[in-house]
Amino acid sequence: MMEEIIQEDKELFLYLNNLGDTPFDQFWIIVSDKWIWIPLYVIFFYFLYKNFKLKSLLYILVFAAIGITVSDQVSGIFKYGVARLRPCNDPSLQNLMRIVKCGGPYGFYSAHASNTFFLATYLGLLLKDKLKWFPYFIVIWAIVVAYSRIYLGVHFPMDIFAGAFAGIVFGLMFFLLVKKVMSRQTVSEN
Repeated sequence: MMEEIIQEDKELFLYLNNLGDTPFDQFWIIVSDKWIWIPLYVIFFYFLYKNFKLKSLLYILVFAAIGITVSDQVSGIFKYGVARLRPCNDPSLQNLMRIVKCGGPYGFYSAHASNTFFLATYLGLLLKDKLKWFPYFIVIWAIVVAYSRIYLGVHFPMDIFAGAFAGIVFGLMFFLLVKKVMSRQTVSEN
């Protein structure tokens, strides 16, 4: 059964990866680069700053930093625990795929997907009542970043789905934690 799932995952990967074309490679490399998104993170910070009091904002930022760290580190534990080769390192796919970029040896599960879906969930839940459009925007952003990893040849779709799932779970957990801390803060101030 697991072999069939892995084979389906490889076939879906090959289909999605081979949709790419050389003129678009640089675009997807940029989308996948974490540093390119710093201006967007500044905009996210601005939205939080405009919608939350300073003390709540500090809690939100601390929990975001801890959540991203947890999301990223758990992904690393899974990568070496599961030890599934990245597509670009899988000898059975070498002549069948487009390798635009390659990473470390293992890819299950995607830290990019986990981290972006963490932010999408965490920030989307925090800002959904204040900026109705924001959750839709940030989820689309997370999907685009996650897809870039398949395009580049560094992750299978299953790596992306597992990473997105982990990011959503961590995002929800940290959202609930920060809401609890902020509500206690509000109660203690009254």
